[in-house]
Amino acid sequence: MDDAVKRIRYASLVATAGLVLAGCGDDATPGAGRTTTTPVPGSPGSTGPASPAADVLPLTVTRTGGIVGFSDRVVVGSDGTASIIKRGGEPTRCRLDPSLMNSLVQGANAIDWAKVGTNRPTPRHPDDLIIAVATQEGSTRLDDPLVKPLVVPVGKLLTETTAPARSRKLCKPV
Repeated sequence: MDDAVKRIRYASLVATAGLVLAGCGDDATPGAGRTTTTPVPGSPGSTGPASPAADVLPLTVTRTGGIVGFSDRVVVGSDGTASIIKRGGEPTRCRLDPSLMNSLVQGANAIDWAKVGTNRPTPRHPDDLIIAVATQEGSTRLDDPLVKPLVVPVGKLLTETTAPARSRKLCKPV
């Protein structure tokens, strides 16, 4: 891969991270301040299946389009593992750190998925970068205000799962 493509990918990643972080900090979000302590199955302190996790998992995150043509898919299962498919790469799996897994579950539980609906995200313009989230109950773009509680955890998830395996801190190979 030549340096120009690497620079474009890096610039797109930085821009995506900026967009993800720009949605932080609004305490008026439904569920803000909610502190759920239900452990995720497989995490320290877990005594078995966590019923709230079963409602929102599997959680599927896709990132498609953009100037560099992203095509990433991450499926988070109730057992704390993530299945990752990146454009041009072999499918991989990793175990999410309990802190990341819990923040994903808490964010997803804070969303009224019935209001979200099942809109399949479509490009708004050429080279539109679409980051979408989906559960069994609904799907939409990550920039939809109804799924704001997932913005930060999904940003961390994409950063971790699309990084080289040796540099991951919150997603260890299975």
